[in-house]
Amino acid sequence: MRKIVVYLGIIVFVLTLVGKQSDAQIVNGAFKRNDIFQKKPMPLPTVREADVFWSKKVWRIIDLREKMNQPLYYPTLPIQGRENLISLLLNGIETAQITPYVASFDDDFKVPMSFAQVKESFGAEATMIEKIDFDTGERTMVPVQGEIRSSEIKQYMIKEEWYFDKQTSTLNVRILGICPIREYTRVGDTNGEVQRQKLFWVYYPEVRPLLSTNLVLNQYNEARQMSFDDLFIKRFFNSYIVQESNVYNDRKVSAYLVGKEAMLESDRIEKKIFNFEQDLWEY
Repeated sequence: MRKIVVYLGIIVFVLTLVGKQSDAQIVNGAFKRNDIFQKKPMPLPTVREADVFWSKKVWRIIDLREKMNQPLYYPTLPIQGRENLISLLLNGIETAQITPYVASFDDDFKVPMSFAQVKESFGAEATMIEKIDFDTGERTMVPVQGEIRSSEIKQYMIKEEWYFDKQTSTLNVRILGICPIREYTRVGDTNGEVQRQKLFWVYYPEVRPLLSTNLVLNQYNEARQMSFDDLFIKRFFNSYIVQESNVYNDRKVSAYLVGKEAMLESDRIEKKIFNFEQDLWEY
């Protein structure tokens, strides 16, 4: 009887150890990180129209070939749950979390697009090719689905509004929309001329919940990673202005200047916004 009790005690002890081992969680790193999917967008203060006595809309380009902007381009393939910005936007469009808008007409978020139209803008629509059966010699036309080449996204256009809030005496900015720009060469073009195409606009306030639940790699300190929403709100990107709201049908800088003069004009617009706030104060 005593042996039976000892055996039962050993069995219970072994089962307890197995249960503890099965409950153990794998931590892929030196410490356990918080669940990014539970993160919420950074709250922004409410702005009353009566408190804004100056504002200006500007459009700027984020070039992903610049070193500071590369976290928006990489990784080109998902790594450890991270993906680049265009893959994130496409997944959100495909799952109906966000709505894309036609970019060929204007940037006022008026005409929504379907995911099929987005794929078509990438040149990924289905095409018919001829297939030969080598046994019978019969020729048939079969559909071939095109491929979305996210690596062709080399720039993003950002639409934003700068405003001065007299209630807090601060100059602030709100991002209104993001538009990916595709760079490609036409099939059969022997000259290799690069074409640029604005694909679609997304309304930034609608995209924020999706951006806030996906991390961007901090190449200087992985313990202080940020979300895509943090990157845009905290202005961790480099860009240049290509358009401002003006009386000339909101014409672009490229409509009246090119090359070095266009870059100087972009810098002038940037400084004009900055100096507006500085000129309000006396020292």
